[in-house]
Amino acid sequence: MQIPQPPPESPPARLSTANPIDPQWTILKILQWTTSFFTTHQIDSPRLTAEILLAHVLGVRRLDLYLRFDQPLNSGELAAYREVIKRRARREPVAYITGMREFWGIDFAVTPDVLIPRPETEHLVEAALELIPAGASEKWQVLDVGTGSGAIVVSLAVNRPDHSYVASDISAAAITMAAKNAAAHGADAVISFLTGESFAPVQETGQKFDLIVSNPPYIPSEHIAGLAPEVGHYEPHAALDGGPHGLDIIDNLIKEAPNFLKEKGGLMMEIGFDQKDAVTALIEKNGRFDVIRFIRDYSGHDRVVVMKQKGN
Repeated sequence: MQIPQPPPESPPARLSTANPIDPQWTILKILQWTTSFFTTHQIDSPRLTAEILLAHVLGVRRLDLYLRFDQPLNSGELAAYREVIKRRARREPVAYITGMREFWGIDFAVTPDVLIPRPETEHLVEAALELIPAGASEKWQVLDVGTGSGAIVVSLAVNRPDHSYVASDISAAAITMAAKNAAAHGADAVISFLTGESFAPVQETGQKFDLIVSNPPYIPSEHIAGLAPEVGHYEPHAALDGGPHGLDIIDNLIKEAPNFLKEKGGLMMEIGFDQKDAVTALIEKNGRFDVIRFIRDYSGHDRVVVMKQKGN
């Protein structure tokens, strides 16, 4: 991407080594140009995106940009910023460019090996924290199936550190990332990370849990190709594809979870925005859970299902 000299209102593609700082290209002017560029290329939240990427390149907070509007960028900073603009214009997610995503007030490291944590999943964390005792008088065992970046289990462990957690994922790369995030936030001492599909990693231990949580793949296979490029082209398909109707993994969790729950233990999952009726039917067919409630996301869609195992 060529970014020519002003006055065409775009930052320079290259600066002379004899003049490593171009006073015409201040932080404010760079942000203005990038916002216009992203708008033209139909990038969501163009100004916010420009600020996040520039703050990342400069190694400062977004707030600091407003305190330094008149500061010019040097040639190295312009070159680095140009590269991240190119990546975002190709629709690579901002979180993969910066390597970080905030979730539940915590910064999580992310790579293309893991799904980017989303605000909708915070409803699952909130519901789990309502159930997990706040004190240490009753120590719970909690399992996170398909942990990905570890966003759910780390958020729980940070807020309820007196309990014990297990996180599993079929992807070894995801488990490595989740463990890294746990260590970064001082939660690694209470979380065990296991690699394997679904409940396989805990099957041989015979361990029972008070609560099982999961954000499983729930996108119907045929819908993957139609997802936004940021999702369909960059995020791991294994973390998205829920089979022909998007219900394969959800159905498996409902069927298998009772084998790993303590008496009257709980299971909660994130589900697709239009899957409430189908998930209810699966639960009723299984017959081993009572649905406590469905929780709606910020758009008003039923996004989280909370259920409790029926007593004997």
